[in-house]
Amino acid sequence: MHLSELTHPNQLHGLSIHQLKQIARQIREKHLETVATSGGHLGPGLGVVELTIGLYQTLDLDRDKVLWDVGHQAYPHKLITGRYNEFHTLRQKNGVAGYLKRSENQFDHFGAGHASTSISAALGMALARDMQGDNYKVAAVIGDGALTGGMALEAINHAGHLPKTNLLVVLNDNEMSISPNVGAISRYLNKMRLSPPMQFLTDNLEEQFKHLPFSGSFKPELSRLKEGMKRLAVSKVGAVFEELGFTYMGPIDGHNLEELITTFELAHQHGGPVLVHVATTKGKGYAIAEQDQVGYHAQTPFNLATGKPHPASKPKPPSYSKVFAHTLTTLAQNNPRIVGITAAMATGTGLDKLQQKLPKQYVDVGIAEQHAVTLAAGMACEGMRPVVAIYSTFLQRAYDQIIHDVCIQNLPVFFCLDRSGVVGADGPTHQGMYDIAYLRCIPNMVLMAPKDEAELQRMIVTGVEYTDGPIAMRYPRGNGFGVPLMEEGWESLPIGKAEILRTGDDVLLLGYGSMVYPAMQAAEILGEHGIEATVINARFAKPLDTELIVPIARQMKHVVTLEEGCIMGGFGSAVAESLLDHEVMVPVTRLGVPDMLVDHATPDESLTDLGLTSPQIADRILKLMAPSAVLSETAS
Repeated sequence: MHLSELTHPNQLHGLSIHQLKQIARQIREKHLETVATSGGHLGPGLGVVELTIGLYQTLDLDRDKVLWDVGHQAYPHKLITGRYNEFHTLRQKNGVAGYLKRSENQFDHFGAGHASTSISAALGMALARDMQGDNYKVAAVIGDGALTGGMALEAINHAGHLPKTNLLVVLNDNEMSISPNVGAISRYLNKMRLSPPMQFLTDNLEEQFKHLPFSGSFKPELSRLKEGMKRLAVSKVGAVFEELGFTYMGPIDGHNLEELITTFELAHQHGGPVLVHVATTKGKGYAIAEQDQVGYHAQTPFNLATGKPHPASKPKPPSYSKVFAHTLTTLAQNNPRIVGITAAMATGTGLDKLQQKLPKQYVDVGIAEQHAVTLAAGMACEGMRPVVAIYSTFLQRAYDQIIHDVCIQNLPVFFCLDRSGVVGADGPTHQGMYDIAYLRCIPNMVLMAPKDEAELQRMIVTGVEYTDGPIAMRYPRGNGFGVPLMEEGWESLPIGKAEILRTGDDVLLLGYGSMVYPAMQAAEILGEHGIEATVINARFAKPLDTELIVPIARQMKHVVTLEEGCIMGGFGSAVAESLLDHEVMVPVTRLGVPDMLVDHATPDESLTDLGLTSPQIADRILKLMAPSAVLSETAS
């Protein structure tokens, strides 16, 4: 059977080990070919090919349910659930999603782009099954990196308290999340992997037995003795899960199909919660990815033979993340109170640069955003300057801690929200749409966003120097605008002060963050049509510069706000509320992301669909300002 013929995972049933190994090889080939062409997650899926096949070989997927934590490790799952022929559209607009998506396929039983959710959701399904008198199987596949998240531990704690609830948890242990895992749990698991401490002893025994007469007759006993000693060596990790109420099996070789199938079949026969500990190699089958598991967690399009990314057609300005990392590291070298905090995203946020230069001023808490925020609050209490660098989408996970532990106590924690706004191919789970709205409503919080990478540098200084309470800075994914950067000597910005970039008498354009330059470009287009715009770089969404904005708004025919985030409760809402409070009765149009989910596509495609490109903005304003003129031009 060829992989392309698989339209239902139950078609794996009855295939020989040899045939399953052929399917595994084809999965890796298609996986590598697709990611090399269009980009995507590489290492996670390559590591779970045999695990996926072995698990699905023992389940009836017409009834049974499998939940994949995070979802980027589920590319093999997608390839054996009828998406082979569309897989080349991975992460492209209207194509196959990079994460699991319930609306995409009947076998995507639970969608997830954030880690540590699978056991909770699987336990919820198992409890619902029992309440409804059904008897299907539920399995959650979770990585050891995701096991550092508190939610996974909460779910294990709950499941272990339910001895009559049948649930299978498969622990995919590859010693990695995106970067190497941190924390006591991962360190403990690493000690107990497939090379147990007593391996030397068992090997030595085997060597000694070889020299005894009639040694051949001892082979079965020797094999049992070796296995027993291995189990003894790893029994500690099993004992932890057993004490928590799980039946523990493992660790087993995650690339040995025979062992996987046998173990999963045994696990299904046990009642209550069962944990199967599977040791895998991230990037398995592609030597380059095995050797650089961090770099090949995910990749832009690359040369499959060399592993090298395709060269850019022309040099690009530095990314916001790189500018952030360089600036913060430079400041931290002169200020030992600055400490960078990340939640398992050192490379993504750029804090790996801080780690390399100033390891004592760097903290990685693992996939534990809640802990990261309250940890920062504790540091701030003791006079440190904690800089919490977390993607906008992931900071959502620590919302109570932001309110309860930071803002209520008015502690000077500096939040740096990378990947704010449209992020592209990762889709709805990763779009940074909500941070303006969800932070703006919290007392004591200051919100700012730079118009470009040079202003980002000044805002980092502003955030580090601000000690009156919490402050947050959002900035987009991708490259800057190519404006000149300073190596050092940056000045802070006055809190709550905007700047005028262009003057005109007809319409006021208020841009926030990444939408300032599009506002300027739209103003130039409007000028060609006889409409003169004033453009203000707001800089701060809270506090808003009402001293500057209100008097200008009074003189205008129309006010337009622009933001790369949700309109509801966002920057435009802040402006509209302020104008109402000051009894300025000018028409206000808010441009941003409406009440909808932004699906996976390139950022340019998403911005076009949202009507947020400069020509679209200008056209919208032309219709607002002079509808008859625009209509006559269109007719002609």
